[in-house]
This record gives sequence, C-alpha cells and structure tokens, in this order.
Amino acid sequence: MNRDRFPGVRDGWARLDGPAGTQMVDSAIDAMSDWMRSGRPANHGGAFEAAHATDTLVSGARESVARMLGSDPRGVVFGPSMTALTMRFAAAVGRTLEPGDEVICTRLDHDANVRPWVIAAERAGARVVFAEPDAETLELPASAVRAVLSDRTRWVAVTAASNAIGTIPDLTGIIAAAHGVGARVYVDAVHATPHRPMDVRALGCDVLACSAYKWFGPHVGILCASPALLEELQPDKLRPSSDEVPDRWELGTLPFEALAGVRAAAEYVASVDWAGVRAHENALLGATLAGLAAIEGVTLHGSARDRTATLMFSVAGRTPLEVATALAASKVAVWHGNYYAWELSTHLGLEPDGALRAGFVHYNDSSDAKRLLAAISSLAGGSEGERG
Repeated sequence: MNRDRFPGVRDGWARLDGPAGTQMVDSAIDAMSDWMRSGRPANHGGAFEAAHATDTLVSGARESVARMLGSDPRGVVFGPSMTALTMRFAAAVGRTLEPGDEVICTRLDHDANVRPWVIAAERAGARVVFAEPDAETLELPASAVRAVLSDRTRWVAVTAASNAIGTIPDLTGIIAAAHGVGARVYVDAVHATPHRPMDVRALGCDVLACSAYKWFGPHVGILCASPALLEELQPDKLRPSSDEVPDRWELGTLPFEALAGVRAAAEYVASVDWAGVRAHENALLGATLAGLAAIEGVTLHGSARDRTATLMFSVAGRTPLEVATALAASKVAVWHGNYYAWELSTHLGLEPDGALRAGFVHYNDSSDAKRLLAAISSLAGGSEGERG
C-alpha cells in the first residue's frame, strides 16, 4: 500500500524499524525542500512579506495537525520531541499537585510518559502509582486503572499503544474511569498514530501527544490540548515571549522548514484508508507471528488481541544485539534493547539486554516479513519446526 510514496524503502532493506521512526512520505520531503528553496524562510512575527509567509505556514501546520487528530488548532503545540513536550507539561502540572496527590502511570508506557510524571510528583510531594497489565496477555483493561484510582488521583498517563509489544489499552474505558473521579488523562499516541486514526474529541482525553517522525514526517513533537487547559497551566517561558496559547508553550524559534513537512505528512495521514491499512498490517503481523512461533528457540512477548503490527521476541542462546547485527548483515532492520519501554522490559525480566522488536507499517509488504522469518530461522538453527 502506497509503497511508492516512500523513497526510503527503495534501497533493498526490509525496514522493520518503523516503531523507532518511519520513513518520510514523498510529499513531506518535497514540502520541506520547497520551503527552504522558496526564498520565503524568515522568522515569524515580522512586518514584511517573508515573515507573513512564515506566520501562514505555522497556522497552516496547526490546522492540518488539528484536522488529522480531531483537536482544536489553538491547542496544537509544537516542540523538539514528544519527550520534551511531556517533560515540560508534567513540570507545569507539578506546580498544581499537592502532597498526597497521585498520578497513575502504566507498565506499558514508554519512559517519556512515565519519568516526567515521576519527577513532577516527587518535586510536589505527590506519588506515582502503576496500573499493571494482565500477567499473561499484557493487555491493559480499564479495570487495571480502576484498581488504582482514588479520590487523590489527579492525572492518568497512558499509552494509546505500547511501542514495545503493540498492545492497545482500553482507552475509552480508562478515560471514562479517570474522569469519573475527577482526574485528567494524558495520552501518549506516538506509537498508535501511524496504525490507527486518532481523534482527541472522540476519545475525550485531556491531552494527546505524538511525534511526526513516527507518522511519516520530520522530527517534530506535537501536543494537543484544549486552549483552556493550556491557559490554566503555567509553563516556564522567557519574559518577552508571547503569553498567548499555544505560543507560550513553545520555547524558542520553531523549525519552520520541518513544519512544512509536518503539514504535508498530516495531510497524507488524514487521507489514508484506515480500514485498508489495518487489514494490510494485520495480515503481515499474523503471518509473522505464526512464522516466529514455529521456529524453535523463539519466544514471543505479549499476546494482546487488539494490537498494532508490532512484535517483541527473543532468540534462545543469542543476545538481542547479536541477532539485530546478524539481521542487519542481511539488510533486515529491527531494533534491540528496551526501546525506552523501561517499565515493561523490567517487568518481564528482560533487562539488561532487552529483546528484539520488529514493526510493520503500511509501506511494508510480505517480502519484508518473509526475509525476517528466513533470517531468524537460519539464526535459530536451520529449518522451521513444529513448536507448541
């Protein structure tokens, strides 16, 4: 599907490293190049034509992202990364926390949606409590969050999909449960966004954060919240910088050429046939899970029914780095380690080496899956055999 729109997959590699960063779509590449060649680049807020063009670019990027994510363009904040934006947002929330208040995090989350909250809570004398996934499937039902909710819960930080094992939590149930006790919800949609349509209004979450380089754009972090919430909280800022939202949440000058790419990538994602994407990715995932399960010595981690096309596995007798290095020699790109899913990797007893991770997005095809399986089969000792 749309493989010809991604120049980065034309080099003969099976690019299964999408969870660490997808290839850029051609329209985003072209938009960045066109902006830099246009003679229009200038800082925003000036009285001359090029500065006006930059103002238009920024507002256009906010509008395109808002349409893609079902949010208010006045609440779209850009930053260097989701991690940086979350650290900044959690620090502002921390000023509102009191001793004894609680923030709920989950074992499924990337550390970017854990550590900022831990730091903010510690500074405020509050505490973080964890919602635990199911021991067998690693699913995260709403009941796992309800089990740790209390009248002191102020925020729930939860992933829309695990970047390590692809598990999609019951977001609707979790958000409803949190709002039922008066808590707010911060959703990390970094991993989910290239696999599922995200709609802030439909979800009902208070904040949603993601990264454009995970959905076929450049390295820009994005945070979506209501303008009222952004007005309510007080981030650190330079004195002469704007007090208006969303501007006061953005430190320094934005990467305008990258925002041209963000706008183009958002428009591409908004045009995607999501039913087709899901069917395509699920077919690749199903074939790969079945193939890996048939290889002696391979252990698969996680078996959630609702998941993205992301899988985490180990090969007996070899470290993840050894396997990833061997696969790279066959031009198969996978990731090794913990991918910053520190809580999950520790929970599964995989530290310090972690595990392997392969992920499919819609520009991957069956040849990528077959190359992975052939390479793993060879590493694991030859032919595929039956495995219960």
